[in-house]
Amino acid sequence: MNELQVQQTAQCFPNDQEMSFWLDKAIAWDQPDSPNTRKDISLHLNRLRDFLKQLLTEINNESSTTETMNRLPLLGQFLGRLCWNPLVTAEGASRGLLLQCLWSLYSEYPSNAVERKANQWIQKVLCHLATDEEDSAAMALMKHLGVPSKEYHLKVLKRVVTRMQDSIVNQCSQSSSRNQGCSCGSIWAASEACVPLITCPEASPLIGALLQQPVTCIREGLSENFLDALHSAYSRCGLLLDEQAVVSLWCHSLPSLEETVLSLLESATAGGSTPNKMEEQITKSLLPNACAQHCSIFLVVNDIFRTVLKQAERNECVKDFFQTFTKCFLRELSQLQPQTSASLKAFFPQSPPSLLIPLFTMPSEVPQEGLKNHLMWVSRSLQRLTEEEEEEEDSDSRNIRGNRKVFEAWFLLVQCAHWVQVAVQLLVTSAPEDSGSLLWLLTFYHHPTNRWHHRASQLIQARAAWFHLYSLFSIVAHPLPADHLQSFISLLLPKPQQSSLAPSLTLNLLVNFAAFGQLPQSTSTEIIQKVADQSGLQDETTRVLSLLRLRLNGRGSVASDRVCLRIEELHNTIKNKCKPDALAD
Repeated sequence: MNELQVQQTAQCFPNDQEMSFWLDKAIAWDQPDSPNTRKDISLHLNRLRDFLKQLLTEINNESSTTETMNRLPLLGQFLGRLCWNPLVTAEGASRGLLLQCLWSLYSEYPSNAVERKANQWIQKVLCHLATDEEDSAAMALMKHLGVPSKEYHLKVLKRVVTRMQDSIVNQCSQSSSRNQGCSCGSIWAASEACVPLITCPEASPLIGALLQQPVTCIREGLSENFLDALHSAYSRCGLLLDEQAVVSLWCHSLPSLEETVLSLLESATAGGSTPNKMEEQITKSLLPNACAQHCSIFLVVNDIFRTVLKQAERNECVKDFFQTFTKCFLRELSQLQPQTSASLKAFFPQSPPSLLIPLFTMPSEVPQEGLKNHLMWVSRSLQRLTEEEEEEEDSDSRNIRGNRKVFEAWFLLVQCAHWVQVAVQLLVTSAPEDSGSLLWLLTFYHHPTNRWHHRASQLIQARAAWFHLYSLFSIVAHPLPADHLQSFISLLLPKPQQSSLAPSLTLNLLVNFAAFGQLPQSTSTEIIQKVADQSGLQDETTRVLSLLRLRLNGRGSVASDRVCLRIEELHNTIKNKCKPDALAD
């Protein structure tokens, strides 16, 4: 077939004669360092592009790669030779058409050995096109141009990435204007082809373009291999992604999001972690920011928290983590424009609606004189929920709905535990007749499930702890009354055959009485030291003091300088007592 015939059939679909003609040309061009070869390629480059366009149309018209290969059996050899020819791939339009042909041939779900082998070959060609430094033709071109090997391959890689990126953006903008999904297989194939390039800095624009694809596209998605490789490289710090790319990765990949959440939870609650470090880790993780921007991400994260909390009801570090995470999340949410953020009900669809606004209202937004009434209303609302649960349990032992309602209310209280801290602080100055609702709220926070109907006895113990502290911190005379102090310490000691009160509840009361009470600093320090030493709960006491210090140093706090100084001194005293040298003495 001569060149005139090739031009005459340019408007038709490619046939065997045309394919043979161009394959002969591709074989003849195997020596790119030859002046005759370079001249012949220059003369035929425009017609080659036209032929590649015909090929691309033909490939897209076929229903599968198998049919395409049956129709054009020489196609693979032809494309392969062109992709290995640097004089052809150096021209942007030709290289773009070659890449599109390869993407269109890639099978998302290969149905036979031919398609599986084709996928492997396409990946190899793409990887070689972008990164191979051993190609003799490329070496010849580099030698002819006087370009260093590394510089040449970086430029080739950048141009390949740019071409792929432009193709993706154009395809998705066109499909968006037609209100359709992306063209079949292209996005998936492009992301699959990108896997070998994940850790190349030059591939960052392409990775960003792929991650910007809408998650809701019903026809196509990103390759799981691509998402797994991306998460693996990012998690081991082998890849730098900007904040938006990280958030997009979580939107596309549920396993990546789950692993990130669990990894953060594990590291932030590990031994030696302090409340300040915990907050820093949570903020740096970008998760609060992502949750504020995307309600769907928050719902997944919150569901993970819900599952963990069911298994770690009495783990105070885990509860501290949930409270701190929620605080960081709300801070990010408050910085968004109201029209761009979802409602609280959308973020917390399973929580009792009547409790959302009261618990998410910050204490600093409530007048000082109204704090007690606010908390008493919350306490009464929670009591009604628990009473309804108990009534439903009595009538139907298989009832699950009531349990779920109480759990969701408690979960919300854990996330908004700043109100529990306010309740503890108010208990320092409350009279005995006013302490009932606040003590109930505190007991419910630490003992939500009423296992074996122990809530009543736990409430009695909480009243006893409060009464002993109320008596201790109301007495100015020295020495301290031993009966109240020992009775209080006995509440912290485990009782094998009784339902013990959570130590964190008792220590929380103690720390607040010491910080906000009117006893001299030295007396308060003496009480805390004796309790921590005799109960063996020095670390837990330090944790509770750290949390109180962090809360009072946070936004909206109006703690006096006197209180802040007392807490600082108490914290340093107990912390120094816990050091190995101090214990050895």
